[in-house]
Amino acid sequence: MSVLELSRVVDAIEGVVAPEERALLVGHREIFSRLKNQSDDGRLPGGILLHGPRGVGKATLAFALARHVLETTSDETPLRIKEQIAMGVHPNVLVLRIAPRDPKAFYTRIRIEEVRGLVHKLHQTRGRAGSRICIVDSIDDCTAPAANALLKVLEEPPADTHFMLISHRPGKLLPTIRSRCQAQVFRPLDEVDMTRVLKESGAGAEQVRQALALAGGRPRRALEALSMAENDVLQSLTDWLQSPDTGSVIEQMNIAETLAVRKNVMASGFAREILRDWIANETRAAVADTQGTASRGRGRLASANLLWEKANALFDDADSFNLDARQTLLSLLDAIKSHVQNTSASTITDNPE
Repeated sequence: MSVLELSRVVDAIEGVVAPEERALLVGHREIFSRLKNQSDDGRLPGGILLHGPRGVGKATLAFALARHVLETTSDETPLRIKEQIAMGVHPNVLVLRIAPRDPKAFYTRIRIEEVRGLVHKLHQTRGRAGSRICIVDSIDDCTAPAANALLKVLEEPPADTHFMLISHRPGKLLPTIRSRCQAQVFRPLDEVDMTRVLKESGAGAEQVRQALALAGGRPRRALEALSMAENDVLQSLTDWLQSPDTGSVIEQMNIAETLAVRKNVMASGFAREILRDWIANETRAAVADTQGTASRGRGRLASANLLWEKANALFDDADSFNLDARQTLLSLLDAIKSHVQNTSASTITDNPE
């Protein structure tokens, strides 16, 4: 798929090539080497679960591995394979994503109709020699019926067919799907690899510095940050999260209202990741706190866990029922402020409820 056709991908970033077009894989060397060796030895599993933070490079690795598998199992040249995968037309590489509903909009989930279409193709005679690769990006987007339909295929995959399931939240997947796959865990990239990704984009030194501060080791987030360089609301949110207990209601309202504006859809998605990261870091800090002041640590951890559940429930409900984005963000910011106020050293009790 070319840059001009990026509108076909629901979460495409304008001006940034899709994972299938990327010539080089940055980072995740151990995972790629492990899977490459399994492929070369004829031991590549029928199901592979690539999971880790959103935007860390899972899809890029999946397409890099698909190229390698076809280079070693088909009779085509590496250049021909690379060109066809990049254009989305290689018959042995099947990609399952959220589908376009019309020229201007997408469905919100991967539906069972798309999975049935994939299964139909798998039962047809393959168009080329070599293995077949099915990339699901991401399986988190599947409806329950779609996930169940995929499970049936994973239980009895066609010969020489390998499924690569990309997941940002593997804990939400059906246990039976996880059990059918070999799991590969992705971690955020280090600063050296992140800087390499950003410099390839042509960003200047100051842009790289600012994007690194927001990215948290995730290339996609860094590229999103570059595309939103003039949008100050994310910096306002980051500043507010430094001390939520002392932040003003006016600040909270301004952040929520700005992010809820339709033109800030990408910034709103980025803000969700910043908020989830903050809660995850707070949870880790609470775990460490249990090694010190046990009473405070237990209460802080319980409160952080409840906060994590509340955040995911708010976001899921907002997406499922098209709820007011402003109110969703205000509710979560209020919950974060209450958590910090109620778990300070002077107020925490053994029972935060």
